[in-house]
Formats: sequence, C-alpha cells, structure tokens
Amino acid sequence: MTTETNTLDPLTNLLGEVRRLIEAKQPEQARELLAGHRALDPGTSIGWRALAGAWRAAGAPQMAADAQLRAIEAALREPDMAAAKAAMTKRDYAAAERLLKERLAARPSDAAALAMLGDLAVRARHFEDADRLLTRALEIAPGFRPARQSLAFAHYSRSRTAEGLEQVALILNEVPSDIPARELKGALLIQRGDEEAAIELLQKLLAEAPDGAASSWLRLGHALKSVGRTDEGIAAYRQAIARDISVGETWWSLANLKTFRFTDADVTAMRALVANPGTSHADRAATEFALGKAMEDAKEDETAFAHYSRGNALRRETTPYDAEETTTLRHRCETLFDAAFFAARPGGCPSPEPIFVVGMPRSGSTLVEQIIGSHPLVESTRELSFLTRIIQRIDDRAGKDATGHYPEILATLTPEQRYAMGREYLDRAGAMRRTERPYFIDKMPNNFHHVGLIQLILPNARIVDARRHPMATGFSCFKQSFAHHQQFSYELTELGRYYVDYVELMRAYDRALPGRVHRVVNERLIADVEGEVRALLDYLHLPFDAACLSPHENAGAIRTPSAEQVRQPIGNQGTNQWRRFDRHLGPLRDALGPVIDSYADPIP
Repeated sequence: MTTETNTLDPLTNLLGEVRRLIEAKQPEQARELLAGHRALDPGTSIGWRALAGAWRAAGAPQMAADAQLRAIEAALREPDMAAAKAAMTKRDYAAAERLLKERLAARPSDAAALAMLGDLAVRARHFEDADRLLTRALEIAPGFRPARQSLAFAHYSRSRTAEGLEQVALILNEVPSDIPARELKGALLIQRGDEEAAIELLQKLLAEAPDGAASSWLRLGHALKSVGRTDEGIAAYRQAIARDISVGETWWSLANLKTFRFTDADVTAMRALVANPGTSHADRAATEFALGKAMEDAKEDETAFAHYSRGNALRRETTPYDAEETTTLRHRCETLFDAAFFAARPGGCPSPEPIFVVGMPRSGSTLVEQIIGSHPLVESTRELSFLTRIIQRIDDRAGKDATGHYPEILATLTPEQRYAMGREYLDRAGAMRRTERPYFIDKMPNNFHHVGLIQLILPNARIVDARRHPMATGFSCFKQSFAHHQQFSYELTELGRYYVDYVELMRAYDRALPGRVHRVVNERLIADVEGEVRALLDYLHLPFDAACLSPHENAGAIRTPSAEQVRQPIGNQGTNQWRRFDRHLGPLRDALGPVIDSYADPIP
C-alpha cells in the first residue's frame, strides 16, 4: 500500500493542480500542464485511469484514450488479474469469476476486468452478460481492441451478424492487417451468406501468411464446401490438419461431407488423437463422431456404433438436457393453443414473405428448402435464430427467475406488440437477404416449437413441416456431431421422446389451425417427386416451376450437414441405412412407441 501511495504522490499533486485549472475554466492551461508531464509513469492501473480522467476533463479525448490503454496494460500485470487469467487458462472459471467480481466491486470502471469477465461470459454462452460487460469496457476504453474482438465474437455466436461486422470494421479501420479480426470477418460473411466474399477474404489472408492459423484454413474449408467447391474444401481442411492435427472439428468437417472417405492414415491419426490424454474434451468428442463415420463407411458397424456412442456420451457430459422439460413445454402449448385462442387474436404483421421449414433435424428439411429455393420467386437464407431471440426477450421482460412465462405470456400481447414482433423478425431477417425476391426461407428446424408464435406475429407466413421415418431420423441425429441447438440428440431414449413430443405438438397445431401447416413426408416425396412438389407449391401459392423438380442443379450455398447429398438428384440414398444398426437402436424404438407406425398419419 505504501509503495502505491508513494508512486501516486507526484501524480496526485499534478491532478490536484489540473482539477483547479479546470474548475477555474482554464482547460488550455490544464492541457499544457498535463502535456508537460507526459514522461510521468503512474505505474499502476489506478494512476493511469486517474490520468485518463484528467485528460478527458481537460478536453483531450485522444490522450485520455491512450492513458486508458496504459491503464489496461498495467491492470493485466497486477496480481489479481494475473491470477484470474491463469484460472481461465486452467478452465477454473468459478475462480476467475470470483477474482474478477472482487476487483470490480472495488473498481467498477476497470475496463480490463470488465473485458475479462465479458470473455468469461462468452465462454459460458451468457451472451447478454457478455454484451453488457464488453460494451461497458469499450465505453471506458474505445481503443481496447481485444475487447472489441470479443464483442464481435459474441455477436457472431448469437447470429447478430450485422452488429458483429460493425465491430470488426472498427478494428480493421484502425489496423487493416489485424489477422484475428480478418478471420472473424470471414466467419461473419459466411454467416450472412456471403460465402464468395468470405472465400476471397480468407484466401487473400492465407496468401499473405501461407503458414496461417489452422482456424483460417478451417473456415475457408467451410465456405468452399457451402458453395459446392468440395475438392477445394477438402484441400483446405487438409491444410488445417497439417497445421494442427488435434482439432476435432476439422476431422468432423471432413466426415460431415458425407461423401468423403478417410484413408487408413487418417484413421490411425484420429485413433491416436482420441487416445491422447492431452486431447481436449471437445476435440475428442468430435473425433469420435468422425471415427464412427470412417468405420461405418468401412462396413465395420459394431466399431462404428461404439465410436458414435462414445462421441454422444462425451457431448452429454457437457451438454445437459431435460427431456421432461421438453414434454412439459409441449403440454403447455397444447393447453394454450386451441382454435378459440387464435380466433380471439387476429392481426400481427401481415407480410407473406417468410416460409418456415420446420421439423426434426436430419429429416429431409434441407432437400425441402432446396426444392422451394429453386423457385425464382424464393430466396434461401439459412437457419435463422430470430424467433428464439424474440422469445428470450419476452422471458427476460417477464422476469428471469419466474416460471411459466412462455408460451402463456403470449396471451397478454396486444395487437400492437404482436405486429412489432413480426416486423422485428422481418427486419432482422432482411439483414441476411441478398436478393429482391418476394419470399424467403427460414430453415431452423426447432421452430416447430413456435408455430403458435408464428401464427400470432406473422399470420400470413407459410409453414412447411419436413418429416422422415423416426428410426431413420433418430439414427441420423445420433451419429451427427451437432454444433449447438440439438441437446436432445446425445442419448437414444431422449431422442425418441423428443420425436414423440414433436409429432404430438404438430398434431395439436393441426387441430387448432387446420391446414395452416403443410407436411412433406420424405418417403412420399422420394416416391412421387412431381406430385409432392406440385402440392407443396400450391400450398405456398407459387406457380409450378420445373426447376423445383431438380434442386441439385440449382443448389447455391448450402450450410447444413446434407450439403453433399442435396447436390445429388432426389433419391432414396441412405433411407434405410439405420437398419444396419437396428440391433443397437432398441432404446430409440421403445421411446418412439406407436409413433413409429403413425408418424406420417393425419391428425387423429
């Protein structure tokens, strides 16, 4: 304590004189006095923050910003901050959070601590907290680039693409060569649907630094795959592996091409990776899924299923899921949403632009999207999370600690609120659109939960339910290493329960809103392509277009696991692949019960 006081004595005297000059309305003299002491090094973050405040009060914002950055540099060297950083490196997030909150209790305007706590919130996927903390850090220190990078990444993680690009642009305006910012811009461009722009950016980045980070090659592979440049995508993934063989996402990205086949050397490398005790949990899980795909292709089904099971078990360890909660939500929706409920609530935003494709993942929804998106009046976008964001804000407004708010709170919405929510959805979706076509597709499968909300806020939107045999769907989900959103998929019984909840909830919507949802059953589509496509286009009020019969010839960027399959003519490839593993799928079959035989039937 004595050392810090002694260090601050010259600064204290300086600041006292600066304050006197400012109070005397002599800011020019205050600036001159401060400028005469530029060589002064306050040493501690407290001193630099005090000096930043003095420059700001004297009307010199750039000098204030420079001093604030020096305060951050000093803060990061201080023992409690160093300890917090070490705890984060060790993934002891509870200890890091405690240390940072203790520091902020004493120094609420400490930009370094705010930003580090914001980073912690990003890692925990608490993005609202991250946004608040990082925004506050940048208000204090606008030039704090790592905080701005973290905020941009938080926006990216929440699919707030426009906001993320704004933050990245601020970084690149200041430092055009910033590699992490350029790489993140590439990811954001992919997220917005600008794959070609992302490819150009990433290729330029990697040409400048051919030994660039594996993550840049990985993102380039994703973009190339999305636009159908599969061979180039594979080459990019190979470059990523050459730079870091331990990244499970890269191995899984190759497996996720579906048509790709691993070499014996690949299998050996992946087996070594999962056996290495130093491999991270996430990398081991992704690699287990990739090994499952390699063994399935090699017709070693027992080994393949063992790898899929281990991958799922690893994911379940870090991805909690409550099947009872999903069933309870379904029952609450069934109770609330009846014909009388909707009849009493006309209105909403009348736009007919959105076409929602909903259902289970791995159910043929990408094929349905590509069929519709082949129509010249329709634009394919991507899986949009905007409905979920609207729901989160409804619950936040109702009170985070209360229960029973969604969907019941929808009964209290005024016509004006419902219109505003529909308009907000369209505005956010508009930022993802690239054409002037009158209609667009939102292919977020999980939106089947929210048909009631869609009806209330976008009553003229079209809703297409893509459905596939539950055993085929379930096994396809079980062997898929999902990035997020599909927590139910990591255990067979839970998978079966989720499918039942999906079918029963859609039946409830069919009873409350007859004809509101159009169902495309994958097996029927394969058996009668033209008949099913014509019925689908009739429901969408679109004139028949022959291009919709050959979506593989029209496919643009495809960002789902089915990308390579959808680039093939419509057929029954893989329809019965689950039967090879039937002896392992008893828990799924038992949980499905009679839905196995009635999944495609009309409502009882």
